[in-house]
Amino acid sequence: MIVQSASTKTKKTDISFSVGRADMDKAVKIINEIKDQLAFDVVDAAPNVAKISVVGTAMRTQPGVAKTMFETLAAKGVNLHVISTSEIKISVLIDAEYTELAVRSLHTAFGLDSDQ
Repeated sequence: MIVQSASTKTKKTDISFSVGRADMDKAVKIINEIKDQLAFDVVDAAPNVAKISVVGTAMRTQPGVAKTMFETLAAKGVNLHVISTSEIKISVLIDAEYTELAVRSLHTAFGLDSDQ
């Protein structure tokens, strides 16, 4: 997951990306080693987040998937730190403490826990 955002006001760009928790310290170290080449201000590492994704090729033709995902998580009080989308996937970074709640709630919202 890689997300870039720019501010016209400050003329700065933020780049957020996710790596596995086991690789976080190594990634931060490597990025800081090339700080002069990248010309950035600070690295902000957040070890207590989780990435939750909704995936499916039908997302191309079924409107409302993002709406359902965002409304479901908002109703449970889950804050979205980063959002990334593609044609077949929506991913969000949330506080890790809400992982089980988020997954169970989305499972229910998309009808995946009903008997079929």
